[in-house]
Formats: sequence, structure tokens, C-alpha cells
Amino acid sequence: MLIGRLINQTGGYKAFIPEEFPPKESIGMDSQLVNLLERAIHSLGKLDGITKLLPDLDFFIFMYVRKEAALSSQIEGTKATMIQSIEAEAEIEKQLPKDVDDILHYIQAMNFGLKKIEEIPLSLRLIKEVHKVLLTDARKDHFADPGEFRRSQNWIGGASPQTARFVPPPVHEMMRSLGDLEKFMYSKDELPVLIRTGLIHSQFETIHPFLDGNGRAGRLLITFYLCQQKMLERPVLYLSGYFKRNREVYFDLLDRYHTMGDVMSWLKFFLNGVAEVADDAVVTSEKITKLRDIDMAKIQMLGRSAKAASEVLLKLYRLPIVNVRTIQDWTEYSRSSANELVGKLISIDILKQRDKSATYGRDFSYIDYLNIFATE
Repeated sequence: MLIGRLINQTGGYKAFIPEEFPPKESIGMDSQLVNLLERAIHSLGKLDGITKLLPDLDFFIFMYVRKEAALSSQIEGTKATMIQSIEAEAEIEKQLPKDVDDILHYIQAMNFGLKKIEEIPLSLRLIKEVHKVLLTDARKDHFADPGEFRRSQNWIGGASPQTARFVPPPVHEMMRSLGDLEKFMYSKDELPVLIRTGLIHSQFETIHPFLDGNGRAGRLLITFYLCQQKMLERPVLYLSGYFKRNREVYFDLLDRYHTMGDVMSWLKFFLNGVAEVADDAVVTSEKITKLRDIDMAKIQMLGRSAKAASEVLLKLYRLPIVNVRTIQDWTEYSRSSANELVGKLISIDILKQRDKSATYGRDFSYIDYLNIFATE
């Protein structure tokens, strides 16, 4: 299938010029693709059903978003971890790596976009606004022009367009291609939503419309489109873990998508990822429900402290690394009362002191909950 052509440019290099999108040639749905699509839809349906049963789902979504933010950033070379991003949010006084900022900006961009698509349709304007949140005041190696499509040629790999592995379309062709992509997002095409989602991501990465942050923006686009299309009622499906585990295949298939028009291989990889990640999320949801039931039963044994402990447990789902000051803020307790409550939560194995040797500046983790998400 012809996705585009390499065309000679002034300057002695070839840039990729996309054909009209979506391709005029119909996508041949072979039996393997159909089976993968059916499996992915089934897994998503199961995930949608089980997450509706989760208590306090909004709090759990915070952790899903953090994990996605860490993994998507790590695909681009970030070394910081999800745990370090939580430490930064909890204002735990530690020497954190500078690139933890990548994860925090991704979280902000994800939350911004999820809120925005409840108000306005997914569009080029929204993508630019999300990109602005993603990269404004963020750590970067070169000028990123946050919130604006590029006004100059970019490239992937190599020191220049002449030595690059891939050169996306020049600016005038880029804007035409972005227009096609936006129309496709709005259209009532008969293609299944998951097929459309896979195509939107691969086409966005082919166009590469920003000076920086294209990979992260393109992965955010997957979540936003699935939510807009109501494939899931809530945003609990994130593919960056799958892409990171299969990083070389991910990049290779995106390359094959535009250089060889190998749409089928990309879509099969994408659909397999949707099914795999949805199945994993179902298991995660079941573990969360079981853990919550166990820990709520423990808390009921605390007598007069049970009410405050229950409120703290609820907030731990959102921020599972805390110090005594955090508990004070949550409960409006005095420092001595907050210390006492922390001690009770430690005694029933909900909180654990992270550095056993510390006597001052102690911090604590809801370790059983963190371990559910620490699988990458």
C-alpha cells in the first residue's frame, strides 16, 4: 500500500511526502488481522466492565497515568522512574534526576488533554495545546517551540537531513497532511475504531509535526482518541509499556509503515498490544480490588482511628509515598497525632518506612499498592 514517496528537496536530501490520507486503497482485513481485532475488542470490553467495579476509580487512574508517563518518556531516553516522579510530587527531599521533569510534564499534558476532550473535539488545535503543556519549561536539548507546529525541516537520526534515517514532509506538505489527518479523526469512516486509532498514531509519527516531543504527543493521541470514541468510559488503557518492551519492533514497524507501506504489520502489532495491555490491566484491577478489601478490613481493627485511617488509605491510592507532613495535611492532625496514625498504619502493614535507618525526615510507602504497578 502506497503511503507516500521520497522526493528530492533543495539541499540534496529526500523528504517523505505522504499521499492522501487515508489511503485510497482499502485495507485488506486478512484472517489474522480480524482475529486480532476481535481479541482486542473483547479484552477492552472486559476491562471496561471490571474497572466500573473499582472503588474510587479516579484515584487509581492517577497511577495508570503516572506509569504511562514514565514509560512513554523512557521510550525517548528518560532514565527517571515512576517512583521518582511520585517522590517529586510528594515533595520528598531527595536528589532526584533532572529528567524526572519529563514524566511530570507528561502527566500534566495527559490530564490536560483528558479534561479538554470533555469540552471540545479532538483536533489539531487541541494537539497543539497539549504539546504546549508537554514542553513549556520542560527539559529539552534544543528549541521545541511548545504548542506550535514546526516552521522548518526536521529529521530523525543522523546529524542533518542529508545523513538522516528519515526526513518527514517539508512544512507545506506537512500542513496538508495534518489537514487530512484531522478530517480522518472527524470522519464517519466504516473502519473499526481500533484500526483507525492505529492508523492515526502511525500517520502522526510519519508527519512528525513538532520540532520535539512527537513520540510522546503521538502516544498521548492514542489515549485521547480512544476516550473520545468511547471505546472505554474511563482512561485506563495505556500502550507505552507494550511499546517499551518491544521498542525496536515498534520503531521498525513505524519505519516500515511509511517506507514500505506495510500497514498490515503495523496494525497487527498495534492490535496485539491493545489486547495484551487490556488483559494486563484487568489483572491489575483485580489485584487492586483484592488489596483494598484486605486493607479496609485491617483498618476496621483500629477502633477510633479507623475513620481517619480510611481517609488516608483513600488518598494513598493517589499518592502512595508520603511523609508525616502529608498525613497532617490530609487529616488536619497535629504532628504528634499524625505520627501516631502513621505508626498504626505501619503496625498493620499498610505503610512501610522506606529508609529504616532514618530518624528524621522519614518517608513511607504504600508498598503493596506500588508493587502492583511496578511491573516494567
